[in-house]
Amino acid sequence: MQSNPRHSRLVLIRHGQSLWNLENRFTGWVDVPLTERGREEARAAAAQVADLRFQVAYTSILRRAEETLEIILQTLRQTPPVIRDPALNERRYGDLEGLNKAETAARYGEEQVHIWRRSYDVAPPNGESLAQTAARARPFFERAILGDLKQGKNVLVVAHGNSNRSIVMQLDRLGPNEVVRLELATGVPVVYTMNRDGEVVAKEIRELKAPAAVPGAGIREGS
Repeated sequence: MQSNPRHSRLVLIRHGQSLWNLENRFTGWVDVPLTERGREEARAAAAQVADLRFQVAYTSILRRAEETLEIILQTLRQTPPVIRDPALNERRYGDLEGLNKAETAARYGEEQVHIWRRSYDVAPPNGESLAQTAARARPFFERAILGDLKQGKNVLVVAHGNSNRSIVMQLDRLGPNEVVRLELATGVPVVYTMNRDGEVVAKEIRELKAPAAVPGAGIREGS
């Protein structure tokens, strides 16, 4: 797409594969590192947005997102200011954090675990629902990120499956039944072209060009 001085770009990227993505565990706010595959995904994501120069970057306070952002910016050789905020953290999974998802289904029943994972407003024990995650992520997006976009800045956001889902829900005008079916793969840039009124002009998903698949790659459940 030809650049337009009245348009800005918003790039949303879910962090690369983490250790607990690989082990099929509920992660939430537990601060686990990236795997080597996750680092490869970050470098590959950078290649997909190499045509863009970012004036500001946002991430959560969790290391898997911070490390992904760091690798992307190092690969691009760009040094925009970086804003870290817990509003962009992953959904809290409460008592499920650290548990293997298959073992959790065996313990609580597949139907109950499906409700926790795929309903909009039902939270796991001592955790957050997607609605609660959106209640912190979307106001931050409107207050901070959207403000930068309206100023014509290109913005890079590296966060998590459910915090990014919350932003996409607003931008794509998705309802609760639609957003719970939304899949965001690790390390795949979602690029929005925005006008100065903060409206979406175009959307593009830049598929990852990565090495041959390894176990657990391209995890598509927020964690």
